[in-house]
Amino acid sequence: MPRLPEPDLAYLRKVLLEMLAIPSPTGFTDTIVRYVAERLEELGIPFELTRRGTIRATLQGRQNSPDRAVSAHLDTIGASVREIKDNGRLALAAVGCWSSRFAEGSRVSLFTDQGVLRGSVLPLLASGHAFNTEVDQMPISWDHIELRLDAYCSTRADGEALGIAIGDFVAFDPLPEFTESGHISARHLDDKAGVAALLTALKMVRDSGAELEIDCHPLFTITEEVGSGAAAALPWDVSEFVGIDIAPVAPGQHSSEHCVSVAMQDSGGPYDYHLSRHLLRLGEENKLPLRRDLFRYYHSDAQSAVTAGHDIRTALLAFGCDATHGYERTHIDSLASLTRLLGAYMLSPPVFASDAHPGKHHSLERFSHQIEHDAQMASETQVPTVESVLGARPPQAD
Repeated sequence: MPRLPEPDLAYLRKVLLEMLAIPSPTGFTDTIVRYVAERLEELGIPFELTRRGTIRATLQGRQNSPDRAVSAHLDTIGASVREIKDNGRLALAAVGCWSSRFAEGSRVSLFTDQGVLRGSVLPLLASGHAFNTEVDQMPISWDHIELRLDAYCSTRADGEALGIAIGDFVAFDPLPEFTESGHISARHLDDKAGVAALLTALKMVRDSGAELEIDCHPLFTITEEVGSGAAAALPWDVSEFVGIDIAPVAPGQHSSEHCVSVAMQDSGGPYDYHLSRHLLRLGEENKLPLRRDLFRYYHSDAQSAVTAGHDIRTALLAFGCDATHGYERTHIDSLASLTRLLGAYMLSPPVFASDAHPGKHHSLERFSHQIEHDAQMASETQVPTVESVLGARPPQAD
């Protein structure tokens, strides 16, 4: 396999910062789609757009089947207007699955059909001087916060006059900060940091001039945060699908902000045994800091593709991140390792060349082995014989 150059981390930081500046809650993604499409054009990578804006690109290899896909999502969590209240404040509904605890105190942009309004998300009891300790007794839910606009808006009629309507999108300010320590803090690193790593890996492969063994299709989806993600994004003969997403760094998890994680399982069940171990081997061969992890409250683009009925092997690569779906923080170490592993994967041979013709083999000769049969069955606790359980058969009458 060709040796890749070092990833262009200045490019990674640049595209990440530019994407963070583009609001893109699920359902409001046209601008971020245009941005990423322009980056692909700069890299000379052909792509097509679906009706709603999923980007399907192609890096051609020496053979076009079986082919593989790698996917990162452009949409983020956010909110929408649920109600214009009598006092001119706005009730909100979450876009994506996240706690209102992380919404309180945020500065936001409200996108109406007529323009953009700024405001703050506050608890219903928002003044310590007025409510004292009652503020601390407020429940945590989307029913107990509201959006205060930076506009004259003290009645429902005022809100309607401003052009506000039910369903208008609310985007939360990312507040990005890149520190000298290498830490990157912001909202919406999920999954814009993953997108930045994928774009940088594509640049790395293009800069190397290396030829891929099989076609690879970079995907940029727009509805991952609401569960559908890559469900309708695979028109090709894809046999391997690697999702790119965020790895929670928290007690009970094994991920790190300084490593790349290979997820072995999430809420949709275990990922493919062979593809996951292929990625682990590539990481070890390239001396990358790797972690295995399992995500209990988590779905990905890869899982949505399987749920949609695609007969594909799936795996998930993730950058380590603290405080996911809140004020997130990762480190450039994790993003650099993710980028290198993505590049190595794109240049690697298929896990199984026979996957090019699923269902056409009428024997077990080419079917995979996880653990060889003799080893798998060599347990000290043997299965009892049928006779020992059911007893000897009585003699049959003539």
